[in-house]
Amino acid sequence: MNTPASQQGNFTRYGVYLVLYLIVLGCKGLATFHNKFHIFGMLLFVIVAAASLLFYIRQFNHEQKYFVKGFKLSLLGDYVFTFSATLIIIAARILFTYLQAKGSLPKLSFQLHYINHESNSLYWFLIFAIGIVFPALQQYLTNGFFFNYFFRDSTMINSALGIMASGAFFSLLNFQFSFLILIANFLFGMFFAWSYLYTQSLWMPVYLSILNGILMIILI
Repeated sequence: MNTPASQQGNFTRYGVYLVLYLIVLGCKGLATFHNKFHIFGMLLFVIVAAASLLFYIRQFNHEQKYFVKGFKLSLLGDYVFTFSATLIIIAARILFTYLQAKGSLPKLSFQLHYINHESNSLYWFLIFAIGIVFPALQQYLTNGFFFNYFFRDSTMINSALGIMASGAFFSLLNFQFSFLILIANFLFGMFFAWSYLYTQSLWMPVYLSILNGILMIILI
């Protein structure tokens, strides 16, 4: 139960992390309850989100001694890869926005909310929540803890299954119920997972996911 080698312990810990994510999601809902921006809900979200993210980071760092040791590439350890991955995310997000403008893809729920209730306070809240907090939390859930708990074997088949499972879970965590949006998020999630396995560092998918999240807000 005490180490990530315990399957029962892994499911228990992962359940706790998932519940924390849902609590943070609920606090976000309080901040925009009844299509209005509530300062109290925003403050509660900031406190709960910060505490949850710090808990994720602490637990992940604490458990590193139990995880399989191997080569780890820093964020700037491969400039070509980091630059190429950045361009891919930017290009994909621009294409996504273009298809939305043409009507080929539906608007995301938070985009519709912002369009109907545009304000500076809501804009910066979305930058913080959708652009930074949730992307970071999601990468711990879909890559960090996910691979170390459930897809630890370094085989080609296991890696491929892990990437697909991570992509599917990332898509579900975003709670967008359009089939086309689910597919798009699935592809984004798989790319983040692949970047994690390539670099063996959580910094890369966290960086790419936050970049993707911030661009979603900027390009509304």
